[in-house]
Amino acid sequence: MSDATTLERTEIPATRLRVSGMDCASCAAKVETAVRRLPGIERVEVSVATETLTVMHGPATSVGTIVATVRGLGYGAEDPDAAATGADAPDKPWWQAPKALLAFACGAAVASAYVLGLAVPVTERWFFLAAMLVGLVPVARRALSAARHGTPFSIEMLMTVAAVGATLIGATEEAATVMFLFLVGEVLEGVAAGRARASIRGLTGLVPDTALLERDGATERVTAASLRIGGTVLVRPGDRIPADGTVIDGESTVDEATVTGESVPRPKAVGDAVFAGTVNGDGAIRVRVTAAARDNTIARVVRLVEEAQEAKAPTERLIDRFAKAYTPAVVAVAALVALAPPLVAGAAWSEWVYKGLAILLIGCPCALVISTPAAIAAALSAGARRGLLVKGGAVLERLAAVTKVAFDKTGTLTEGKPVVTDVVAFGRTGRDVLSLAGALEGGSSHPLAKAVLAKAAEVGAPVPPASGTRALGGKGVEGKVGRLDLFLGSPREAAARCTFTPEQEARVSALQGEGKTLSVLLSNGAVAGLLAMRDEPRADAKEGVDRLASAGIGAVMLTGDNARTARAVAGALGIEARAELLPEDKQRIVRELRAGGLVVAKVGDGINDAPALAAADVGIAMGGAADAALEAADAAVLHGRVADVARMVELARRTLANIRANIAIALGLKAVFLVTTVLGVTGLWPAILADTGATVLVTANALRLLNPSLD
Repeated sequence: MSDATTLERTEIPATRLRVSGMDCASCAAKVETAVRRLPGIERVEVSVATETLTVMHGPATSVGTIVATVRGLGYGAEDPDAAATGADAPDKPWWQAPKALLAFACGAAVASAYVLGLAVPVTERWFFLAAMLVGLVPVARRALSAARHGTPFSIEMLMTVAAVGATLIGATEEAATVMFLFLVGEVLEGVAAGRARASIRGLTGLVPDTALLERDGATERVTAASLRIGGTVLVRPGDRIPADGTVIDGESTVDEATVTGESVPRPKAVGDAVFAGTVNGDGAIRVRVTAAARDNTIARVVRLVEEAQEAKAPTERLIDRFAKAYTPAVVAVAALVALAPPLVAGAAWSEWVYKGLAILLIGCPCALVISTPAAIAAALSAGARRGLLVKGGAVLERLAAVTKVAFDKTGTLTEGKPVVTDVVAFGRTGRDVLSLAGALEGGSSHPLAKAVLAKAAEVGAPVPPASGTRALGGKGVEGKVGRLDLFLGSPREAAARCTFTPEQEARVSALQGEGKTLSVLLSNGAVAGLLAMRDEPRADAKEGVDRLASAGIGAVMLTGDNARTARAVAGALGIEARAELLPEDKQRIVRELRAGGLVVAKVGDGINDAPALAAADVGIAMGGAADAALEAADAAVLHGRVADVARMVELARRTLANIRANIAIALGLKAVFLVTTVLGVTGLWPAILADTGATVLVTANALRLLNPSLD
């Protein structure tokens, strides 16, 4: 197994390692500090959530030195790709982890010391000293290594000093028990951190390991990771789709809940896109692969979540800075409590040294340091499972403060494609109007033509063949069906070819007043019917806007469409509309809103939205957004539901509330036990229980965000 994987990110060599055993942000800080102090290091990135270390370094830097440094701190370090494909790829159960085995050994030693101490009381102290050393030796080794690499005030160092000090003042039994409780706390931290990591890895596990690849007229089972763009795979009923692709044969329904959060399976036919990890329904389909395994939808979601977790929120950075000063301050207070009363007032040394050691244990910053990243990691993972991608904790904090959402219209508040809303017939049936209009549009790929044909199919109107069809640029299309000379086009061009009756003029004006695009069908020079089309609001657009309003967030529509259409759509949703805007106009309006004291989120899906997305406090890309929009955005709503914008804000607000609760738990417990320790009410055991308990409580509280109710 190799020790590292070299990445082609820049000309500077980059080493990526899987670092096992990191349970909290203070673990990551120790690794980052140690590696950063090595010669030739350009940049260090450590992620607890994904257990990865990425180091940009000079060519002279030895990868072996990096690995040895990390392992010297007590963590595992190996090539992540080799680890994922090796025989031991599945993670071991928590009780087989090195920390758990050490805790079991120390616990057994402490229990034996109690039993042997009862049997031979004169040797009790030595039995407990031996039991303490079972846990202390590896902890002290890690403490000295951390100190040598730039982290002198690690929890391991505090624990080592407390255990040795307790032994020196004769509290050997307590020292051994406290060491055991500390090791149990580390195991609990590891279990909690593992749950958070499992939520991300669970996404990767949605993609099947194998696929049925068609090659040379035969079907063979291959690994899904080996699929290449252009290959064809057979997906049987009930199978998970192994890659992103396009259906080239067959029809079925596909459950896309894992990717989009949509609970209702979607029908799929030739030409439709499908996603890796989704579940095929009741029909076999053949799919042409459009993305390699490392670039499929699930992989991109996981990558975005991992990158987001590495981006620290302002609150997290503030706590990191506070923790760096907090621990040395507590050490100073502990020293003052231990030394001042005996030296100044002649108090008993054993009593006050004992109190100082207890305060030393209370000084561990683990619970405080993990309070923010644990909540953010849980929230990002929960969001990703619901199709809500957020690029980091800083974005979550800004989302929680949003007071105004600026929506694009087409493809964001609306479906992004016109549909026929009204069919008005004169002297014939509406079904006849759709048949004749469909005949003229039969060979066109224009969105309006597709809308006409879709409506004809919906009502079962037959589409007869047309002859002599000819497109008239910007005016319409003409042709013949049997003995009928037909024209389908704009009201202006139709009016130039015939005279409208007052009734017809009134209907045209009324439909256009509703912001609809109108096509007029002429048959042998007379008006045969009207077809009104409009890009209709998404089914949940009104719900989404109302949900924002109930949260105290206003909404505005910014669109390049004409004012009449914009007013019609915005009016149905109950929001303000700003129409006929260029990309720079949208950007200017967003900046004006921000200048007015509002915290603005911009939601859009097109290239023309990119400037405004970048100018907003939070840019949110919608559904199948253009690459430029996704790059400029801070977050993305994968399944294109307007209500999910409100859900994203709700998740952010819950996360901030969770973080505040975590900080209160971490500091509150420490403050209580600091006072009770000085007063002599509590000692070493409660001190370590307070530290471990706070860390476990904070982590458990954060993990509640993995299953938020956002419906």
